[in-house]
Amino acid sequence: MEVAYVSRQEHNEFARRIDEENARQNRRLQLLEDNVRQINALTVSVEKMAVNMGNMLEEQKKQGKRLEALEKEPTESYKHIKMAIITSVISTIVGALIGAVVVLL
Repeated sequence: MEVAYVSRQEHNEFARRIDEENARQNRRLQLLEDNVRQINALTVSVEKMAVNMGNMLEEQKKQGKRLEALEKEPTESYKHIKMAIITSVISTIVGALIGAVVVLL
């Protein structure tokens, strides 16, 4: 069995290529780690935005209810005024009729 030895030059070339490959892999790993950090930061931002949007939706619902109440207020006032006028007119007519009946008697 014959043992083949590698020359110093071949060994140095092999070691240089391994070092270059390690440096390349380290750069790739660093880029991947940076990307993972950015994705994590983006995920946290999206989660915060979703919570804020939920809070905004609740606030909009509350504002919608308040706005609806404010919009109904003039209508309710108008209804009360109209009912008061109708009641006054009917009371006047009934009072006049009763007064006319009393005068005729």
